[in-house]
Amino acid sequence: MGGGAFPVFRFPSSRVGWVFPPYYHCSVNRVATGLDQLLQDPSLVRGRRWAMVSNHAAVTSGLEPGRLALSNICGPPVRLLAPEHGLDGVAQDMEPVADERDPLTGAPVRSLYGSDPATLEPTVQDLDRLDVVVVDLPDIGTRYYTYAATMDAVMAGCQAAAVECVVLDRPNPLGGVHREGGLVRPGFESFVGRIPVPVRHGLTLGELALLLQQDRYPELELTVVTCRGWRRSMDLDAAGLAWVAPSPNMPTLETAFLYPGLCLVEATTLSEGRGTTQPFKLVGAPWLDGSSLSARLGSLRPPGIGIRPARFRPAFGKHAGKICSGLELHVTDRVAFRPLAFGVVLLQLVRELKPRHFAWRREAYEFVAEVPAIDLLTGSPTARAVIEGDADLDPLLEGWRVEVAEFEERLQNIRLYCTE
Repeated sequence: MGGGAFPVFRFPSSRVGWVFPPYYHCSVNRVATGLDQLLQDPSLVRGRRWAMVSNHAAVTSGLEPGRLALSNICGPPVRLLAPEHGLDGVAQDMEPVADERDPLTGAPVRSLYGSDPATLEPTVQDLDRLDVVVVDLPDIGTRYYTYAATMDAVMAGCQAAAVECVVLDRPNPLGGVHREGGLVRPGFESFVGRIPVPVRHGLTLGELALLLQQDRYPELELTVVTCRGWRRSMDLDAAGLAWVAPSPNMPTLETAFLYPGLCLVEATTLSEGRGTTQPFKLVGAPWLDGSSLSARLGSLRPPGIGIRPARFRPAFGKHAGKICSGLELHVTDRVAFRPLAFGVVLLQLVRELKPRHFAWRREAYEFVAEVPAIDLLTGSPTARAVIEGDADLDPLLEGWRVEVAEFEERLQNIRLYCTE
């Protein structure tokens, strides 16, 4: 395809019923996303048979659904492919999503999150008679958020089918500077550990695609349509873009900053606040003493986080209908806060305070039953040993810092499009 007005990385191998403002006023530093760039010059898609991997949160800077905006310019897609939570983002975590038809574009929607692992991969039929697959999935900068894993599966399918893949990039909402956590060791791969990056990886979805193209898909014809005006120091607020909740339990940007650490609570019998209006900001259980836990955590003075005792009652999920005692968390300094270290310490203290009540999740997690969920999330058994009191915290954190440093060395070979 020919060049256009927007910067890209290329590698060989009328609106009836919808009214939108020309742009969303959020900040003078408003960044143009890859979607915004493509809509200015749609030559990568116009006149071609295209499909789109997307959901409700992939909107223009004027908050128009991206799939609709692109359809109005380029004609309707052959089909849409939807990640976990579905095209409209209404399904809960690990809830199978059925195929459907998109009411906006009229295109059939193929779910890439069904009832078994095979549904996580696009089929040959999903990519049949296509020239290009467009990926626009608002990610939250954390390895175990599954949208990047869906992109990886689509890239694998596109390489096998000789279909071009176009990734429309968006800012990493947590910024592109800080990284935390180790990589996934062999034997601990899963849908929450499919990408070879730290837990908090500091990359955009487009940069993840560049990394995967280098490591796994050298024959894939990949184009990344970059953001204009994003700098690595910018979180989503600084980028001037609206927060559209990408999944039912990610209601705010603050939730996304907590998620790298508080997602570890999913691996236990503690409630992570699902079934409340503050998932991942609330953590607790009927048998926990939130005041004691708050005092213990507060004495450690963890940076960047405010803690208060709280009581809550989940409407669904763990301990549904029961009053839980625990904590409400407030991110007070996004730069200083280290969510993953905080999450490990939190679980370590809960186990110390309530050793007879604390327990790990026993049900299958992301289709894996034979490996504990905490090991799938952290990528190895090491963090579990620390939480259980069989190992010290400092060596774990130092090991993660070493892995992050080694990962950053690898990134020297990736053409990150913004290096501030």
